[in-house]
This record gives sequence, C-alpha cells and structure tokens, in this order.
Amino acid sequence: MSNVYEERATMIAAGDLQEFVPFGRDHCKHHPNALNLQLRQLQPASELWSSDGAAGLVGSLQEVTIHEKQKESWQLRKGVSEIGEEVDYDEELYVAGNMVIWSKGSKSQALAVYKAFTVDSPVQQALWCDFIISQDKSEKTYSSDEVEKCICILQSSCINMHSIEGKDYIASLPFQVANVWPTKYGLLFERSSFSHEVPPGPPREPLPTMFSMLHPLDEITPLVCKSGSLFGSSRVQYVVDHAMKIVFLSTDPSIVMTYDTVHGLHSVWNLRRVKTEEENVVLKFSEQGGTPQHVATSSSLTAHLRSLSKGDSPVASPFQNYSSIHSQSRSTSSPSLHSRSPSISNMAALSRAHSPALGVHSFSGVQRFNLSSHNQSPKRHSISHSPNSNSNGSFLAPETEPIVPELCIDHLWTETITNTREKNSQASKVFITTDLCGQKFLCFLVESQLQLRCVKFQESNDKTQLIFGSITNIQAKDAAPVEKIDTMLVLEGCGNLVLYTGVVRVGKVFIPGLPAPSLTVSNTMPRPSTPLDSVSTPNPLSKLLGPLDEVVLLSPVPELRDSSKLHDSLYNEDCTFQQLGTYIHSIRDPVHNRVTLELSNGSMVRITIPEIATSELVQTCLQAIKFILPKEVAVQMLVKWYSVHSAPGGPSYHSEWNLFVTCLMNMMGYNTDRLAWTRNFDFEGSLSPVIAPKKARPSETGSDDDWEYLLSSEYHRNVESHLLNKSLCLSPLEVSQTRDEDFSQNLSLDSSTLLFTHIPAIFFVLHLVYEELKLNTLMGEGIRSLVELLVQLARDLKLEPYIDHYYRDYPTLVRTTGQVCTIDQGQTGFMHHPSFFTSEPPSIYQWVSSCLKGEGMPPYPYLPGICERSRLVVLSIALYILGDESSVSDESSQYLSRISIAPQKSQAEQEENRFSFKHSTSVSSLAERLVVWMTNVGFTLRDLETLPFGIALPIRDAIYHCREQPASDWPEAVCLLIGRQDLSKQACEGNLPKGKSSVTQVLSSDVPSGTETEEEDDGMNDMNQEVMSLIWSEDLRVQDVRRLLQSAHPVRVNVVQYPELSDHEFIEEKENRLLQLCQRTMALPVGRGMFTLFSYHPVPTEPLPIPKLNLTGRAPPRNTTVDLNSGNIDVPPNMTSWASFHNGVAAGLKIAPASQIDSAWIVYNKPKHAELANEYAGFLMALGLNGHLTKLATLNIHDYLTKGHEMTSIGLLLGVSAAKLGTMDMSITRLLSIHIPALLPPTSTELDVPHNVQVAAVVGIGLVYQGTAHRHTAEVLLAEIGRPPGPEMEYCTDRESYSLAAGLALGMVCLGHGSNLIGMSDLNVPEQLYQYMVGGHRRFQAGMHREKHKSPSYQIKEGDTINVDVTCPGATLALAMIYLKTNNRSIADWLRAPDTMYLLDFVKPEFLLLRTLARCLILWDDILPNSKWVDSNVPQIIRENSISLSEIELPCSEDLNLETLSQAHVYIIAGACLSLGFRFAGSENLSAFNCLHKFAKDFMTYLSAPNASVTGPYNLETCLSAVLLSLAMVMAGSGNLKVLQLCRFLHMKTGGEMNYGFHLAHHMALGLLFLGGGRYSLSTSNSSIAALLCALYPHFPAHSTDNRYHLQALRHLYVLAAEPRLLVPVDVDTNTPCYALLEVTYKGTQWYEQTKEELMAPTLLPELHLLKQIKVKGPRYWELLIDLSKGTQHLNLKQFQHSLLIQHFFHLPNISANQL
Repeated sequence: MSNVYEERATMIAAGDLQEFVPFGRDHCKHHPNALNLQLRQLQPASELWSSDGAAGLVGSLQEVTIHEKQKESWQLRKGVSEIGEEVDYDEELYVAGNMVIWSKGSKSQALAVYKAFTVDSPVQQALWCDFIISQDKSEKTYSSDEVEKCICILQSSCINMHSIEGKDYIASLPFQVANVWPTKYGLLFERSSFSHEVPPGPPREPLPTMFSMLHPLDEITPLVCKSGSLFGSSRVQYVVDHAMKIVFLSTDPSIVMTYDTVHGLHSVWNLRRVKTEEENVVLKFSEQGGTPQHVATSSSLTAHLRSLSKGDSPVASPFQNYSSIHSQSRSTSSPSLHSRSPSISNMAALSRAHSPALGVHSFSGVQRFNLSSHNQSPKRHSISHSPNSNSNGSFLAPETEPIVPELCIDHLWTETITNTREKNSQASKVFITTDLCGQKFLCFLVESQLQLRCVKFQESNDKTQLIFGSITNIQAKDAAPVEKIDTMLVLEGCGNLVLYTGVVRVGKVFIPGLPAPSLTVSNTMPRPSTPLDSVSTPNPLSKLLGPLDEVVLLSPVPELRDSSKLHDSLYNEDCTFQQLGTYIHSIRDPVHNRVTLELSNGSMVRITIPEIATSELVQTCLQAIKFILPKEVAVQMLVKWYSVHSAPGGPSYHSEWNLFVTCLMNMMGYNTDRLAWTRNFDFEGSLSPVIAPKKARPSETGSDDDWEYLLSSEYHRNVESHLLNKSLCLSPLEVSQTRDEDFSQNLSLDSSTLLFTHIPAIFFVLHLVYEELKLNTLMGEGIRSLVELLVQLARDLKLEPYIDHYYRDYPTLVRTTGQVCTIDQGQTGFMHHPSFFTSEPPSIYQWVSSCLKGEGMPPYPYLPGICERSRLVVLSIALYILGDESSVSDESSQYLSRISIAPQKSQAEQEENRFSFKHSTSVSSLAERLVVWMTNVGFTLRDLETLPFGIALPIRDAIYHCREQPASDWPEAVCLLIGRQDLSKQACEGNLPKGKSSVTQVLSSDVPSGTETEEEDDGMNDMNQEVMSLIWSEDLRVQDVRRLLQSAHPVRVNVVQYPELSDHEFIEEKENRLLQLCQRTMALPVGRGMFTLFSYHPVPTEPLPIPKLNLTGRAPPRNTTVDLNSGNIDVPPNMTSWASFHNGVAAGLKIAPASQIDSAWIVYNKPKHAELANEYAGFLMALGLNGHLTKLATLNIHDYLTKGHEMTSIGLLLGVSAAKLGTMDMSITRLLSIHIPALLPPTSTELDVPHNVQVAAVVGIGLVYQGTAHRHTAEVLLAEIGRPPGPEMEYCTDRESYSLAAGLALGMVCLGHGSNLIGMSDLNVPEQLYQYMVGGHRRFQAGMHREKHKSPSYQIKEGDTINVDVTCPGATLALAMIYLKTNNRSIADWLRAPDTMYLLDFVKPEFLLLRTLARCLILWDDILPNSKWVDSNVPQIIRENSISLSEIELPCSEDLNLETLSQAHVYIIAGACLSLGFRFAGSENLSAFNCLHKFAKDFMTYLSAPNASVTGPYNLETCLSAVLLSLAMVMAGSGNLKVLQLCRFLHMKTGGEMNYGFHLAHHMALGLLFLGGGRYSLSTSNSSIAALLCALYPHFPAHSTDNRYHLQALRHLYVLAAEPRLLVPVDVDTNTPCYALLEVTYKGTQWYEQTKEELMAPTLLPELHLLKQIKVKGPRYWELLIDLSKGTQHLNLKQFQHSLLIQHFFHLPNISANQL
C-alpha cells in the first residue's frame, strides 16, 4: 500500500456508544437467591487478564478482602432464534457465585432473562454446547443429525446440562476439571494436574489429561492423539502430556490449539471422531509386545474412572495420588529430560525433534507407552524404571472393560522456534478471523510480548485437511474479531484502536465520546503496568461522577436522564476523561459487529463498527468487483472504500452511491473533481480526506458556477420539458458548452492508480450487474444510477455497442455526446482485457427473445453468487421453451458461461450443493420439472412478483399448468409456489383441524345450553358442532339424539291417580312406574358412548368429567321428586352397578386416540368414593379401547387387580387386551392366564377368580391372539367351550356366558383361517365344534386337565352327553368366525336350518338365529340385499306352514307345532337380516336399507297383531331388536331419519315386555346411527366383524345385572370396528369446514363395473379399499385428486379423520388427512 495512504491514515467512526454493564449482574441482586449471595458491589474481574501481567491487579488493588467480593464472569454470543431465522441481538451468559443467568435482547436495550439457574456449589464455568442426539458415530451422518442445544454448568465435582427443551442432565466428574470446551461433537474436559502430587513408588502409567463427553448420558472417555513418527507411520495414543494446555477450541473448522508449557510452543490439532482401527490400537496394548504393565493401562484408567464415578468426590478419593501420577517432576529419572532441553546447537535437528510430527516429545516421551517398536532405547529405559510391574494389579477390577475413546486429535501445525522465546508466552486470547476476500487467519495474542500472531490457513483441495501458511506478527495489547464485516479490532500498545482486515491495516477507529489517545498529554497517560490511584478507583465511572452534575460526561451514562445534555456531551470537547487518565484497557465480547471496550477505570462501553455498505446496490457492485479482482487488489480496494465510507460524519444512505462512484473512479485514475457529472454530487456531509483536498471557502457573493450548476441540474431539465413551459413558449436556455469543452481538453486517466489495469474487467462485471438488476423490478432507481457510471466508462473505453445498448434502454439518461477522458495509447497496453470480455454487450432480454424465436445464442456470461437471477431465467427458459431437460440437471450448463479469474473451488462446491436436482419427486412434464427445480433452488412467489412481467410469463405459464393438476406427493414448497396452499398443508399433515376443534370444544363447554347447570352435564357437550351442523343442516336431529341419550336429568313420571287409589298406593304406583323407566335410563350410556365416540381432548390437569346417572323422577303437576330409595317398593340389589360401569365407558370413550395422556393422569382420575369404583372400572376399559391403557404403568395395573374389585378387573383385563389387539404380548398373556384356571398348570393353587372376570379374561385371550391361530391357545379354548361343571359347585352358574366367551375367543384366535389351520389338524376343530353345536356323546378330556374333571358335579346331572344349551352358541359363532368369508359350502351346510318338523323340535328357535347368521357369514359373497334372498334362508316346511309375518288366519294342520314353526320363522328371518347388516356395515347401501327397513316395519306391525301371542312377544322383540341393529349397522354414522324415527318410537315404549336388554339394543342402534357424531362408520374387515359379533350378540340381558348368557362389558367392543371415514373439506383461506362436490370412483368388483358417484362433502366415504380415487369437483374450488389405487399410506390412514383442505378458485386451492 502506498506510503501516502499511510501518512494520512484515516479514522473510522464507531457508532452506538453505550455504557455496558452485564445484565446478569443487576439481575443477580434481585434474584431470590441474592440474600445469601451478598452481592453488594460486584467488581468486574476479566478472565482475559493474564495471571502474570500487572494489568490484572489494576481492578483489584482497592479490594480489602478477596473473599468478600464475588468472582463474576460472562460471555456473549450472537443470538440464536429457535425457528432458525436471522436474528440480530446478543445473548449473555453471566456467572456469579452459584448462579448462572442467561439473558438475550436486541442490541443492548431490551434485555430480558431467558433462563436462570442456581446450583449447589460455586459455578466454575458455564457455556453453551450443542450435543448431537443421533446414535451413529460415523462422521458422514453428522450433518443431518438433530442437535440438542444445552447450557452446561461446571461445578467442582459435577457438571449440569440443561437443554432448551427442558431436559436436565447431571454428570459426576471423576477428576478435577481445569477447563471445559464446547466442540462440534460435545464437551471436551481438561483434567487439572498439580505438580506436588508426585506419587510414591515407581513411576506408573500416566493417566490421560483430556477427556470428551459426546452426550450428557454418555461416559466420559479419554481423548486420543494421532501423530506421525520417525519413519512416517503414525502412532495413536492417549493424550497424557501435562505440558499440553488447550488455549482455544473452534467448532467450525473443528480444531484445537494447545500450548506446550515446557517448550513454549503453540500447536494446532484437528479434532474428529475416532476411527475404529484407532480404537483397536489404543485398546489392544497387549498385542503390541510392551511390558506387562501396559496391559493394565486402559483398564486401570477405567477402574479409576469407574471407582470415582460411584460417587466419591474427586478430592477425597483414595485415588487422589494415583490420579495425578503422570505429573512427574521432570527429574533425571525421566529420559525425556535431555531431549527437551533446547540447548542443542544444531537448530535443524532441534526443530525436527520438537515437531509433534515425531509424536514423541510433545507427549511425555515414548517410554510411557511402549507401542513403537522402532524406538528401542526408550523401551529399555522404561523397563528398568519399573521393576515392580505388577504394582498395577491392585487397581484392576477384574470385570472392568476398557473405556472406548470417542474423539481423536491429529496434528496440523506448530509454530517455529525462535531463540528469543520467553518462558511464559502462552496465548491469552485466540480467535479465527476472515479477511474481506474470505482468507482465514488464526490469530493468537501473546500478551507478555504485546504481539498478535496471525497464521493464514485454508482448506486443501480435497477438503480433507487444513493447510497452514506463514505467521505475521502485529504489535498489539489486545484484539477481537468483528465477524460481520470480516475485520478485527486491534488495541495497540499506545492505546490506539485500529481496524485490520486479515493483516492489512484499515485505519484507526474513532470513538465519539472517547478522545483519541494522541490528544492527551503524554505524561498523564499511565502505563498499564503502573496502576495509579486515580486509575484503579474501584467505583464505576458513573458512581464516581454522580455528585458532579455540572460536569458533562463524554460517555452517555444512564444517570444522565436529560437527553439534550446527552446530545451535547458527544460533541463537547470536555476533558473529563483526560483528568481521570482513562484509556482503553482491553477489548472483549465481540458479537456480530459489536464489541465491548474495557476502560482503565473499570467501566465498560459497547461500540458498533459500521458495516461495509448499507445500500443494496453498492453491496452488489462491491461483491462483483471483489469477485473479479486478484485477492490483494481486492483487499486494498475494499480497505480504501471502507475508510472512505466509515469516516467520521460519513455519508447517509442516499449519498452512499455517489460516494461509491467517486471513490471507485478515483481508484481507476479519474479526477472526479474535473468530471462534470461527478463534480456535482451532493454528499450531504463532508467528503472524506482521501478523496478530495479541503475545498476553498466559498465566497459569500456567489459565482457563475452556481448558475451553471442550476442550469445543468435535473430540476432545470424537468422544468424545460414541462407542458406549461411549451404552452408559454419559453425558449430553452442554451447552456454554454464551453466549460465542458475546457474540461475535455485535459482530462486523462492516471495510470498509476490501483484499479487502472482492471478497468475493462470492472466495467464488464458492472454491466452484468446492470443486466441482473433489470430482472428485479424493485431496483429501477439503482439501474439509473448505475447507467451513468457505465456510460462514462464505455465512452472512455470507446465501446460503441455498449453505449448504444444503454441509449436504447434509457434514452433520457444517456446523452449521445459527453465528456470523454482520454486514455493514453501507451497506457492501454497495461490494461488487462480479460478473456471473458465481449465486444457485443451481453443482454438478458436479447438472449430470451432469441430463444423464443428459436435462434441460436452464445452462452450467457454469469457471475456465480451475484447474478443468480440471470442464471435462473436463462436455465428456466432453456428448460421450458427449448425443452432441454438436461439444462437444470447437470452443473456445467451449455447455456451459461461462468466468469472467473481463478477456479474458485468453494464457490463451485456451494453451487453443486444448492442446485442438486432431486429426482425423487415424480415429474411428468416440463412444466412440473421447471416448478420443482425452481423450488429446489429456493425460488418463491415473492421472487416471481419482482421479475419483469415478460420474463416471468413462461414461468407463470408453467405454474398455471401445474396448478390445475398437481401431483399429490410434491413437497410443501412446490405447492406454495404454484399457489396450492391446500396441498402444502396436506403435505405436512394438517395441524389445522385439531386446533380448530379444541377451540369449539372450549366454547361449547363454557356456555351451558339452556337451563343446564354445571352439575348436570349430560356428557355430550364436547361434540364438534361446526361439522355436525354442516352434515345435518336442515333439521335438529342432533338435539333430538342428545335428548334421547341423556341420562343426567330426572325422568317424568306421569301416573294418573284414580279415585279408588289411596295416597300410599299412588306413591307405590309412581315408584313402580319410575322403576320401569329406570330400566331405560340405565340402558342409555352404551348408546351415548357411541354417539360421543372420540370427540374430546382432555385437559391433563383436570379429571375427566363423568356425567352422573340420574335415577330419580319428577311427577307432574307439582314436579315432586320420586325416588327409589324411599323403601316403599323392593328394588333389586346392585341394580345400578353395570349401568354405572357403562356410564364410565361412555365417558372414557369420548377421549380421542390422539390425545396426550400419561399414566399419572389415568391414576389421577381414580375416584375417592367407593361407589364410583364401577364408573372408574368402565373408564379403564374405555382407555384400553382407544389405545391409551398401554401407557399405564405395570405397577398400577397390578395395583388395581390386587384390590379384588370385580368390575375393575373386568374393565382392566378387557381394556388391556383390546389395546394389545393381535400382538401376542407375553406380559398381557401372563396377566390374563392368572384369571383362567385352564391356562394355569394343573398343580397350581386354585385361585378364587369371580366368574365374570374369568369370562372377561377368556375374551381377552381371544383379543390378544386375534388372527394368530396360536395352537396351544386354540386347544385350551376349544376344551373350555364344553367345560363340565365341577363337583364343588364351581362352574355351575352362568355357564352359558363362559362357553360363549370361549367360543368367541376361539373364533378370534383362528379368525378367517378356515381350513388352513396350520398344525391343528389333529385337534379336529370343526368336527369338535359341530359336536358342541348339535350334541352327542362327550369325548374323553385329553391333555393336562383331565384330573380336574374326573368326578362329576353333585348338583348338575348331565351324564356323558354334551349339554347343547350351554355349548351351542359359542360353537356356532366360533365356526362362523373361523370360516368367515371363506364361502366354504360343506361347513355352511352343517349350519342350514332343519327342514323337517322332527328335527326342528330338537333345536331351540333362538339357536336358529345364530346358525343362520353363521351360515350367511361363511357364505359372505352370496348375501344379496333384497327380501327374496332373506326369505330364501327359511326352509320350505316353515315357509308353507308358519304364520307369515302378515297373514292373520291360522293354518289347519294338527301334527305341526305352530308355535315352534312361527318362532323358527322369525328367528331365521332375524338371523338373515343380521347377516345382511354385517355384510353391508357402514356402506349406506340403499337396497340393503330398504330391505331391512321393510322387515323392521313388518315386525312392528306383527307385534301389535292379535296372534302375536303364538310367537311370543319376547321372541318378536328380540328379532325386532336384531333387525334394528342391522339397520343401524348399514346406516352407521349417517344419522338416517327413518331409522331415527324407529328408534325414537321404541324409546317411548316402556311398559310390557320392554326390559333393560331391549332398551339397550334400541339405544345401541341409535348410537350406531350417529357413531362418533357422524364422523365414524363401521368397517367390514375380519377383525371388525369379530368385534361386532361380540358387541351385538343377539341375546339381550333381561335386567341390568344379568350376565348369564353374555357378559355386558363386551357390548363396548364395537369400538374396534369403528373407523373414521368422514371427509370434511376445509376452506384454506378461512380455515373453516365448508361444502364441496366430490366425485368418488369405485373399483370394479364381481357385482358391479367401475363406477363414479357424486357426493356432497362433508360426507362419509365408503370403505377406502373399495375406492380407486376421490376428486374434488365443482365450480368454487380447485380440482384436487387423491389417488387411492397407489396405496393409502401417504394419507396416514390411522388419522384419516379426513379433513380435506380445499381452496377457492379465485383465491387458490386445498386436502389433509387429519382430525376434526
């Protein structure tokens, strides 16, 4: 750089001066812990002051006792936002005493505490560290791993880690830690060693000094070092050298800098993960042939670490001596002593010996680890040193395995040795800085010599290692990097603050408010080493000057509230500071472009270093010029510009461009003062001394120049061309051209300037910037400014085509003639015309138009990283217009020519990474290809809007094509670009509806409807009203259902008091009537559970509200309360126990499977009162059915079962089994087996398990083993169907329900396997079941349980035949489930109804219903939805002779039993109807509905017919209930009105034969009809049919405690058959559900061709496996296609509570699979 430049060295003005006080200090005083911390006056103790420099004493001279003061420290870093966007603020981590305070805030104003931690013992160090979570250790996967951001707090014996997510870890430390460093991989510990701990006895293996911990939960492992040896092979060993101290550690690049205290040398190491072969070398000492003691090394280390981590504090450890063994005093016994003394004369030999490339001396000598067979002599030494090689034995725990090292350091560089090396030249501060051209320097400050040493380093070409260059020394007292602008601040010894970029000096920094040191009288400047009293005053500045109000401070301290005074103080040349003799003592905490200066009087100020350029245009131009110039020139150019731009009183934003032009042209050799258009620039401020000499003082009178200036001004031109001007015929003034001509005579360029030779190159890149700016409509103003500069340069370079080009673009701005600066012909030779320079100007518009015309075009020149838009436009046109698909896929495109002076590796790499075209997406057309590529390179809609319209047209065209038919698997960004936010939300499976529904829940539950008060919650408040009002918009059927299903209000008891009734009799009458009504109330909860299925997300802090079961009544007219507990009538005992169980299930089933529930919440819901235990039992079963019971801890399950409460056991066993459906889970199997005697070994103690619990356990086994065909289970269950009654009255009551449960369970285990039951042929399952069904001789009991059944029961005499009444239902359903949908005719024929009167007499008519049902389920494909098919199931004899459902008169034949025939008839019809319901469950099949509805009507008319008594009202009610249930199954979730009317009619029937069971059936039908509030429907998968068979078993309980034929709890298993099939379109703009027309395409089947059907959504979809595709149609919304034939995985069907996001045409479109 020229001397002239150095002489008038420029000042750089720093901005934003503020007094700095660490935020944590103030917060500490108010922190709750402050009482015992006694933080009175904290004194800053900078950690950066070196221990031996006298500077460290300055601040602490006045402290009387050191203990009173608390040591404090803090560090700052650039703010990190959680979302990952750019943020500009500081984060501070402040440590004092036991407290760590983490605060963040913008600049330094609005700071706020983010987190504060208080620990038990004084904090030694606190730091930020990111841990990698993934398990994979290899380096390659590093980049993609997720990271856990933590704060680590080091105490003397342990380290605490707190992650941002809120996880806390604590790790005990097995040794004293001197220092902790955060690395790219985790933490690095330095063990502290004390020289006085020399171990007694012979020297042993030294312990490592550095350790790493990769995750808070990992072990602390020693660090390994790899260094070259004499013969080139490298050796690996633990880091054991004491002399090695870490002074710096960087994460990117991942390097460590160490200092060897013995040699006084700094070295740099690469830190990386250990490779497996290196692990093996370190661990396998024995194979290396060393002395026996080395075998013990790793294991003794392990033993040592392990013993310590058991919890002894490191200080009191018995290993204390051992732990510091290797800090051996360097006595003659150590052979390494001689080699270490640097007194050998041969310098060359010395430097070799000391280079760690040898790997010997930088550690503590080879003799410690005898690995290297090359060095014989040290090995002999070491053997002679350890005669007692077994001494380690005592430390070896036999079972310890060695600790595997995780990280390794490779040697990279060591500084060269100089003769004048001081003993303590350890770097007190190290940092990495980048210069303005991207070259990196590692700088370290050696404070004792006031030197900053800078080493240049760069990556090798293959990216594998760093190459270090030469070292440069800068005299400095302190230094800090300014990352934002690639510079560093250096504090010189004389107190000047200077800015450097790399090792190039930029200029002094002038701090307004702090006088430059040169202004002060020299003798008042105290030298740093002699602290004066005035300097070391302990009070901060503001405290000291508090009373002196009249003195105006130069530093704006907070005490000065008066802003005017503050304003003056900055410019006031007051001498306050000089009186104190203040000077800058040190620099600390650099963040971004802010840095703190510590002043000698203890106060601190924070300043901001100005940026390189603020206007976008100047930044772009600088980047382009920098890109094209050689590095050295570029740095000088930028330094010059920076010192101009940042001079005190520098330019404002507007005049920055003018300043840039002037500066640039000066550097090119122009004399800007003489050039007309630059001369008139208005800089709104002083010109920097570099550019212009001081101007002469203008005369007051003015001169001709002023007039000329006015005439040539823009304003004058505008007025001239104004219309008014023309109308007034004002002739334009002739501006005298003479002056211009005067100028042009003598204007020539100074060829000695910096950039003269590079003018053509600079001109060309600025032209490319100009073309780039044309592609951004927002940069119009910038283009005009740039044109003026380009025109001037083009004229001078005599480039006519370019001038013409600019004239065509901006005819008003470009004058045809203008000032030309001559360039000497002799000098033009020096100009460097780069190879890429073209005589024709490259024009992006011309290139595009040629493409459109189809003409060939040369490749378009482009600057990587600067002209990105040009590149994008060129490639997209090439792809879309020319149809060249390869244009975007490969890197070197034939359409672009990259401009470069030297191949810039880093740039190319970036490019490759940025533009890798992902082939994963299915792309069919060019339009799609273009859109997907543009998203990959980061092009967004906002970019599209700033492109000129004509250029953007092809891109918009492509977007338009893609928008109409998008693929369903495009990533979110693509969908946003084409304006289909609906798809993008779908891609990130919509988070929308969940929030939506929770809002409506809150609203609806907060506002009680009508008179409803809080305690009378009917349990149906949480339904999603918004969606239901869309599905059923015309009427109030939902309110009606709520009214029918609520059980929380008293019922109306309407009894007329006849005159002959006494009052007492009347009360009894009323109570009897109430008892009848209560049969209905108790049956409601099962239906209500169906209606509210999965509609609620519970709040984890509140128990689930369970509506109470209200069994009281109100009698009109006076509304008197009627109660069953008055004692006037007999009420059955335990009447409400099952009703409250069902009530608990209904409440629990409201909880959606997606809710967040944990074990604690389940236990928290446990009621305090014993009478609510049944409800809780039901609640547990419900949690199992919706899958949450898996979260309940095993301990709690055990706890509930040991209570011995029968209902809780039933609910828990069924719930757990349902949650583990078909998993064969072993722990659950054990749980169930305890409750089933047959599954226990024959010798086990007989447990007294209640009968109902056994039934539940048997069904549970069926659920857990569903579909597995598990042989042992099947064998046991088969035997259990026919379990005989035992001698001691066991198994004698309710045998039917147990047998049925065994049959159902066997059916589930072998579900749908048919004749393919592998390995069970010897069990003869079908034959055995047939025998159970029709009766016969009981077979001898085989297997291990035969002992139990030797003696028959003393109560029940069954003989040796099978009791068909017990075994038939179970066996029939087992056959139905095993052969489900197999169409096996031979088995079906077994189940055909008997067709002779004789045989009919042998079968209970009820069983005919089951047989017909079973037969039809086996012949699944034969079921047809019409009444003709239903009647075809009735045998001929019955059809001809029974009273058909409509006829009145009786047939005449005597030998036929009319009763039998008519009962058989109705039951067979009911069975066929039920099978029809199963076949078409959830399909809303119209013909099935009509058929079933006809039969339901027939049964209802028949019930009121005179001859109904022949058939029996009970049988007719049972059949009607079965038909109603099948009707509800077909219409599940649809809320069909006709079915609702039937249910409502039956709801009102309460007298006569209507018992609890029929009410249960009718309200279950009502619940199925509105399943899940219309969001759910039934599935017809095998598993669903098995569940429905259990739930809808067509024998209903006679009263509320009746479990004789079927366990009531099984009624709830319908949940396993429910699946969400509601498709709700959600308008993406309003986020609310709406209507949309869908076109659903069915796949073809054997019954129908592929067909299309139009539905109006929201609607229930058919089962998805029947569908081919779903399409959103209609004029209001964008089309959207969901292709189901590809498989439904991407729809996430588990959560297919389909909310279909769609969007208006005139906005744009939307579908997501989620929960509404």
